[in-house]
Amino acid sequence: MTFEGARANYGVVADSEAAKQEIQALKREIERLGPVNLNAIEQHAQVAERYDFLTSQRDDLLQAKDQLFTTMNEMDEEVKIRFEEIFEAIRGKFKEVFPNMFGGGRAELVLTDPTDLLNTGIEIEAQPPGKKLQNLSLLSGGERALTAIALLFSIIQVRPVPFCVLDEVEAALDEANVTRFGQYLSRFQNDTQFIVVTHRKGTMEAANVLYGVTMQESGVSKIVSVRLEDVKEGGSIVATEAKEEQE
Repeated sequence: MTFEGARANYGVVADSEAAKQEIQALKREIERLGPVNLNAIEQHAQVAERYDFLTSQRDDLLQAKDQLFTTMNEMDEEVKIRFEEIFEAIRGKFKEVFPNMFGGGRAELVLTDPTDLLNTGIEIEAQPPGKKLQNLSLLSGGERALTAIALLFSIIQVRPVPFCVLDEVEAALDEANVTRFGQYLSRFQNDTQFIVVTHRKGTMEAANVLYGVTMQESGVSKIVSVRLEDVKEGGSIVATEAKEEQE
């Protein structure tokens, strides 16, 4: 555009010096912008589309995150309710079973942090007959074993299971406590099937069926089963070979 054309179309320029200075300033601003990118419009459209896509994905992730945290909080509350309910039930049964197993005394289940049920620990405080109340770690080996057995039977009463495998849990007990252990096994035989690995007579006497592994010949194992109800009046036992395996 020429000066004359500009003056004719846009009016008379009052101050040509001021206009020149403004033009120079605009040129400097243009130079600062650098080279002109002729593909800027197309690139802007592509970047804007990518930005909108990523923004949508981010919003979906944030929404999913909020839903997950909401679900986790609901599950935490449900866990707290169920844990407290089951804990109190087992705690009550434990108070009953412990003196029956020990022939006296008392025991208690204690939460280490009752205000935080999701992370709290559980401690066992026991007082066998003739002793003071103390932590489980301070008891003798036999007392700890019998306390653990009492806790096991407490849990079974609250949450019965179809079968339970016990591997020489009564090995450290004396004969009187082994007898009590066998009696407790008999109490739950209608609800739970116990498979017990044992070498103690008291436990064997409480069992319905005994299975013994023998090796009459080198390299040959035989499993012999005995039903105590099949024992004759004279005390003789008819053993039935249930299985023979070649090692």
